[in-house]
Amino acid sequence: MAAILMIDDDIELCQLVADYLAMDGYQFDMVHDGVSGLAQAKSGQYQLILLDVMLPGMDGLSLLKALRHDNNCPVLMLTARGEDIDRIVGLELGADDYLAKPFNPRELQARVKAILRRVELAQHDTNQPMSPLILNQVELNPQNRQVRCQQQPVSLTATEFQLLEILMRHAGQIVSKETLSQQVLGRRLQLYDRSLDMHISNIRKKLHPFTADEKIQTLRGSGYLFLTGTH
Repeated sequence: MAAILMIDDDIELCQLVADYLAMDGYQFDMVHDGVSGLAQAKSGQYQLILLDVMLPGMDGLSLLKALRHDNNCPVLMLTARGEDIDRIVGLELGADDYLAKPFNPRELQARVKAILRRVELAQHDTNQPMSPLILNQVELNPQNRQVRCQQQPVSLTATEFQLLEILMRHAGQIVSKETLSQQVLGRRLQLYDRSLDMHISNIRKKLHPFTADEKIQTLRGSGYLFLTGTH
């Protein structure tokens, strides 16, 4: 069963989350400050990290930025309700999703399952022989979960990889935000939720150093289109 690390200085909340997720059989550890949390997160033994923004020693956004230098473990940010800037910055730094406090335990459970499903899918895909997708100077290899642009490696989170894979498999076709939200984030598209926009923006930023050509087009009110390079 998946191992989850929660980094949050609210000890009572950590215990409540631990008790709730224990019903699903998850292995659960908790750390209550940023510096210790970063060290624990880098251990490589977790499939998911629940990360609070407000932490003593090192705040959650700084922790995430440091973690993403060499670690793509999925991260679910826990933000204060109404703090939109924290959510946006968290997604820009590579968080896979966010949840506003106070949250319903069932919503947390659903987010956790959705993220871990992506991890499981990624592991399953590596055991299935699948040919690389090569389109518009981008090569995506489902076998080893690697992406290259102009022959240069591009490091993507699990969420970014799955988004890019879906768009590339439907290259030249519009993929709706609703479809991407359901298939990648595991939830219905919600009004004012900018998660998909931020993930797509991150993919663009990571591809941009290797090519000036636009790869993903945004169609307002419709969705996204991966360009085949023939337009």
